[in-house]
Amino acid sequence: MKYFLIICFIIWLYVLSVFKRSKLNFWFFLFGSVGCFVFMLLLLEPLLTGPLTKGVSVVAGFFGKITGLYQSYFQYGVLFINSKDYSISLYIDYECSGIIEIMAFTAMLWFFQVYHFYEKVILNIFGIIWIFMANVLRIFVICSLIYYYGNNIYYFAHTIFGRFVFYILSIFLYYQVFTRSQVIRQKIGSFRYENL
Repeated sequence: MKYFLIICFIIWLYVLSVFKRSKLNFWFFLFGSVGCFVFMLLLLEPLLTGPLTKGVSVVAGFFGKITGLYQSYFQYGVLFINSKDYSISLYIDYECSGIIEIMAFTAMLWFFQVYHFYEKVILNIFGIIWIFMANVLRIFVICSLIYYYGNNIYYFAHTIFGRFVFYILSIFLYYQVFTRSQVIRQKIGSFRYENL
C-alpha cells in the first residue's frame, strides 16, 4: 500500500506540473485540491482525528460548564447532558471532529491561485479555527436543544438544526475566502476592482 501511495503521489505531482505549464488553471485547481484532500485523508486523518475530537470535547465542555447545561469527559470524547427528567451521553466521534471539513478547506485554499503564500498561511490558520469553533457551536446547540426539549429532539437537533448552523457558518467562510476575494481581485482588461 505504501509503494502504491508513493507512485500515486508522483503521478499526481507530474500531472499537476503539466497543468501548471499548460496554464490550465481550472484543472490545476480541481486536480490539485482533490488530490491534496485524498492524500491528507489517507495520511493525516488517522493522526489528527483523536486530538481534534478531544479538542472539540474540551472547548464544547467549557461552554457546557459555564452554562451548566452539560459536562464534558474529554478524555473519552463524551458529553453528558443531565436534566431533571433524563440523562443522555453524546460521543464526539470522527464525524463530529470536523476533520473532513478542515481538510477540504485546506486543500482548496492551497490550490486557489488568488492568494500569495503568506496570505494562504494566515487564511488557513484562520479557517481551521473558524471551522473548529463552528463545530463547537454546533455541538453546543445540539446539547442545548436536548437539555431543554428532551431526548425526542435528538434527531432534529443533530441531523438538521446542528448541521444547518455549521453549514451556514461554513458557507460564510467559503464566501469570504473564495468568492469575495475572487471577485475583488479579478482583472478585466485594464480595470481591476482591487484598486478601487
